[in-house]
Amino acid sequence: MNGIASVDHLWHAIRSEAESAVARDGVFGAALSSSILDHPDFAHALAHQIGARLGNTAQDRARFTQLAREAFAASPDLIDAASRDLQSIAIHDPAMTTLLPPLLNFKGYVALQAWRVSNWLWRDKRNDLALLLQSLSSDQLSVSIHPSASIGTSVFLDHATGIIIGAFAVIGDEVTILQNVTIGRKNSEPDRAPKIGRGVYLGAGSTIIGNVSVGDFAKIGAGAVVEHDVPAGCTAVGVPARLTNCPEPEVSA
Repeated sequence: MNGIASVDHLWHAIRSEAESAVARDGVFGAALSSSILDHPDFAHALAHQIGARLGNTAQDRARFTQLAREAFAASPDLIDAASRDLQSIAIHDPAMTTLLPPLLNFKGYVALQAWRVSNWLWRDKRNDLALLLQSLSSDQLSVSIHPSASIGTSVFLDHATGIIIGAFAVIGDEVTILQNVTIGRKNSEPDRAPKIGRGVYLGAGSTIIGNVSVGDFAKIGAGAVVEHDVPAGCTAVGVPARLTNCPEPEVSA
């Protein structure tokens, strides 16, 4: 895919992929009917995915599906964000050029959309239910994102096992987060949480802790421990993290 399509165009593309998959494989096609083809739009299909991945019983799956539908109906910007998140996978992941596999199989994608529902609940003062969704996502998907965090769009949780994003953390648009990343505070003050800029890459096993800012398009190496600011465009590696590959400062004429 090139560029960001509308939600309607996205849904049309997903349905086309599903119909082609049914034609190729009848066994797989049976699952696609309940996951994709039986739904009228992207919001309903995504709500089904959230319910299916978080619920342990048929009753719980139905309950969480309905809760996601309620959130999407009340706040359509959640579906726009979900559309951008899904399309960013097809754009940026070299192993993925279609939309159906990440929607069905990438637990990081579902975990991020479950967080969007929990964040909607948190902002609506339904804190207990929001925290329940966080707990279920942690248990079922190995991704724990506090409902009070702030996360932009076109975000990609790659591999998505062992990711922890703590309370009040701020994450910008177009951020890629690999497995076993921790983003959290050193104490309980809201303004002491990390702030991650646009287009940042957080390598596997990295830790960003405390009142630090990671500038736009910075890169954090695998296993790095970041406790100080990382300027825009720089790479931080090691324990404790040190800066490398920073952009050369512009020199005036």
